[in-house]
This record gives sequence, C-alpha cells and structure tokens, in this order.
Amino acid sequence: MAIPFSSTASSTDVGLAATGPVTVTSEIDEREWETYVLAHPEATVDHAWAWRSIFDDVLGHRTTYLAARRDGEVVGVLPLVLFQSLIFGRAVISLPFLNYGGLLADDDDAAAALSAEAIRVGRTFKAAHVELRHQRPLLAPAPCRQHKLRLTRTLAPTVDALWTETDRKVRNQVRKAQKEHLTAVTGGRELLGEFCDVFARNMRDLGTPVYSKRLFTETLRVFGGAASVHLVRQGGRALAGAVALTFRDTMLVPWASSLREFRPLCPNMLLYWSMLEAATVNGFRVFDFGRSSPNGGTHQFKLQWGATEAPLYWEYPYLSGGSIPDHGPTNPKFERAIAVWRHCPLWLTNAVGPHVVRAIP
Repeated sequence: MAIPFSSTASSTDVGLAATGPVTVTSEIDEREWETYVLAHPEATVDHAWAWRSIFDDVLGHRTTYLAARRDGEVVGVLPLVLFQSLIFGRAVISLPFLNYGGLLADDDDAAAALSAEAIRVGRTFKAAHVELRHQRPLLAPAPCRQHKLRLTRTLAPTVDALWTETDRKVRNQVRKAQKEHLTAVTGGRELLGEFCDVFARNMRDLGTPVYSKRLFTETLRVFGGAASVHLVRQGGRALAGAVALTFRDTMLVPWASSLREFRPLCPNMLLYWSMLEAATVNGFRVFDFGRSSPNGGTHQFKLQWGATEAPLYWEYPYLSGGSIPDHGPTNPKFERAIAVWRHCPLWLTNAVGPHVVRAIP
C-alpha cells in the first residue's frame, strides 16, 4: 500500500492539520516552486525549477509544472514532461533523462489530486502512459516497476576518516592512478570541452547515443555554483570526467565517463575519490552515485565505494495499453541497435546522437 505522507509532510511537521479542499493548477512561478522544493524533505536536485528550460529549450519537450494548493498555499508539486518520441510514442513522465522526479506533497489528499491531474494531462496529450519516478511507493495500487536502484554513501566528517572508511582495494587503485601521474582537477565551463570529448567517446563505446554539448553548457549555466566539472588527466589529456550537482547536503553525479583503453591506469577511481573528497571538504553529508540496474557493471562499481542501495519505484497511475513499458537497453529489441551504434564512427554518433537521445526517456 502507499505510505502515508504524515511522517514527512511539512504541514504535520509544524503540527498543523490539513483542512480545506485541494486544487491543482499550473499557475506557479519559480520563487514559489523553489521555496516549496527546498523545504520538502524528499525533494532532490531533479525537482529544481532549473531543469524546466532544459527540457523545453534543449531537449525539445513540452513541460507542465503542477502545484497543489490548499487555501492558496502550495501543499504539493509535480513536474511533468510531455514526452513525444518517434521511437516510443507519447508519454507523460516525471522525470525523463534524470534519476529521480515524481510528486512531492504534504499529505495524501495533495498527492491524490496531483496524480489525478497527471492522468488528465496524459489523456489529453494522448499518452500511452504516465510514469512517476519515486523513491518510495506513493500511488498503490498503481502498477509499479522496480528495476533501478539508488546508490548513496554517507560521508565521513573528515577526508582522513573518509579514506580510512574506504575499501582497501579501492584505496590501492586510487594510489595506482596517482603513481601513474594522473591528476584530478575541478572547475566549470572551461573544462566542459574535455569532459564532452570523454563522455561522447565512452557513450559510443557503450552503444548509447550521446547528449549534445549544449545540454551540459545549459546545465552549468542554470545551476551556477551548484554545478561543477571534474576531470582526471594524464599530462594534457583527459581520461575521465564527470558533471556533479549539489542540493542541500548532497552531491549527485548524473553523468560520468572514462576512456576504456586507459582503464588499467584507474582514472575512474581517482575521479570518484576526488569528487568524494571535494564533497567532504565542502561539508556535504551524502554522496549520491545516481541510479543503476541491479547487478550491472555500474552497480558493482558503486558498491565497492561503500554505497548503500535502495529501490526506486517507477509508478504508472495511467496505462492505456495495460502493460508497463520497457524502454531500457536490456530490452531485446534494442540489442541490434546498440551493437551497430558501437561500431559507428565518432563523428557520426556525435552528429546524430543528440537527435536520437532526446527520444529515449
């Protein structure tokens, strides 16, 4: 069954009972949205208003950001992307491309009202389904898919303690990278070109279409000081890179890559150690590795860093076809496309990839 909101709702936290009817509207501005999101205990960086312009202007999908109100006050929000794809058809998703999303609410009435409006939006848009990506089940008995895990690590108060708590094998791999004269650097837009070169090549080798550089440029622009670029270099060449975002007490890594041919030098290990170190130095309490498929390579990589896993719940309050969609790379019908993509020249995947990836939620 759905877990009641009373344990985390902001209204009950201050001892106020929910009174009055709930209405849902798309009339909400950035200030109101951000105020609510920053105060809600279950909010993530993916709920930030800043993503809206990226969905609209960079990825080319329409958005509608919903607010539930009681007596004029915001008691819940739900960011929706009206996703239209030649490959997968139409869907309403919160949120595509990102790790998290879904609704935030003060109580069950607000959650039910937001879910009902999402269903109405989905039907009006003629979507095949409405997909809300949650960290706990909120909409039972709605169909739910649990095929992804969230992996996070609680950070030690000091870098020395963080190092001591890190697995010995991992520490040895970090030392190996340092002995090979690999160096880590942190910055902003000035490092973005090097990161994109590494990211594009690694995604091609994985058989995955790559995002445009504009997406990362806009992410750094709209998030400002909450976004950073991290590189590991050997001499003047970048071998690994990541983009990190911070929100409240958490540093999240939504995008990271390393060059396969240099893997014996362990640049990816130095990359993640440098980010964990930076998060600790800057007073963050949680390092979020993002989501992974169970038992996959990235899942095992994150576990070795001491990450704790938790299931994610992708809930479907509306399904026109009756079956939960599978748009992931494990779907057998995508195997051929992945194999072909891996053998395409880099110039071609860089040119075509941004147009393809915007159609994959």
